[in-house]
Amino acid sequence: MEHTAQISNRGGRWRLYVVLLGVPVSQWPEHDFGPTAAVPTPAERSRALAGLGFVFTEGAEWEWTEYGETLDDDASPVRLVASVRVCSRDGGAA
Repeated sequence: MEHTAQISNRGGRWRLYVVLLGVPVSQWPEHDFGPTAAVPTPAERSRALAGLGFVFTEGAEWEWTEYGETLDDDASPVRLVASVRVCSRDGGAA
């Protein structure tokens, strides 16, 4: 079963999490990279996902999206979120 993993920054902390449909957000697997301004490298993200029990699906690549913190306000701060397709390391639903 495939899932979407995302990474985003809020309050100076990069967090990676795996979206599990039908599961409360509070129970999604998550990795906190700690306080850092630097975007975690692809290798760091891969290690974090492996630690959560997930691997990239074949051919998966990170895709970055930007969005305004305040809807319809092009002067509001921009937030970045990246996503990638993953699956459980053991092939289960996770």
